[in-house]
Amino acid sequence: MNYHSVANPGQEWERLKSPAAAGWSEAGLSAVDACADQQETDALMIVQGNKIVHTYGDITHKYLCHSIRKSILAALMGQDVTDGTVDLSLTLEQLGIDDNEGLSEVERQATVYDLLTARSGIYHPAGYETPWMRMIKEKRHSHAPGTFWCYNNWDFNALGTIFEQLTGRTVHQAFDERIAKPLGLEDFRLDGDKPDGWHDRFMESRHAAYPFRLSTRDLARFGQLYLRNGRWNGAPVLPEGWAQECVMPYSHAGARGAYGYMWWLERDGVFFPGVVTPKGSYAGFGAGGHFCIVLPALDMVIVHRVDTDIAGRQLNRHKFGRLLKLILDAFQG
Repeated sequence: MNYHSVANPGQEWERLKSPAAAGWSEAGLSAVDACADQQETDALMIVQGNKIVHTYGDITHKYLCHSIRKSILAALMGQDVTDGTVDLSLTLEQLGIDDNEGLSEVERQATVYDLLTARSGIYHPAGYETPWMRMIKEKRHSHAPGTFWCYNNWDFNALGTIFEQLTGRTVHQAFDERIAKPLGLEDFRLDGDKPDGWHDRFMESRHAAYPFRLSTRDLARFGQLYLRNGRWNGAPVLPEGWAQECVMPYSHAGARGAYGYMWWLERDGVFFPGVVTPKGSYAGFGAGGHFCIVLPALDMVIVHRVDTDIAGRQLNRHKFGRLLKLILDAFQG
């Protein structure tokens, strides 16, 4: 297996003619399917090199991405940071950013960089907070900007506001122009009555969320873009070095590994319960069991989806860890 390939999929994904010949155990992949059958997995796609190794479920169905939207925004910011449209050192005070309860003088000193790394120290109410996020949220004024990491939707939603304010385009328009079209996403659409990107606004905060719906196969292309360090068939889609900068371990994230620019990172094998993840792996996480995992050491992308439009349907990290272990065990190359 060539772990240093620059190839990406063509207009349509190709499948490996013989996963067994590429080092995959047929019995192991059958065990993956059996595990998926017993839990809330609705779609799964394993890519190695630039080809599909294995799929489960409907990889064309468009699911809500939940917090993977944040990893998408991190990708989009690269061009604007590089050309100077977005200055990561600017403070919220300089940008005129506030919220319903009002930011304090200290909170207004948080920078764009602090928001990008979830280190703002701003613990105001925010939209789209999960029970886990509310549980880990720090008390207001407990940490100065830049001094403490906390996974905090206020940062991520306000960052969307800043991106749109400085660039003059929505997150979704930028994604369509800069990523969807260059990568040839097969299912993503912004036109029509039900666009695959929109804003959700909230009473508790003036900063909207920016949800996406993406198919499993399109989300795999996004993961593949990062696997190829921001290049697509050799041509740059992200600025040189930006993909790598996004997945540097800026913060320790306990049992969840480490945290970069709105990407989760493996740390000493720690990532999901019950499995040792290959060094250098990273992922976009979405509530309910949505994962886009990039494993450069294996030249691999794994995408997992759950139909979270069904009330109560979700897959926890422990169950996904069990499935991920089966996937990694199935590869014997």
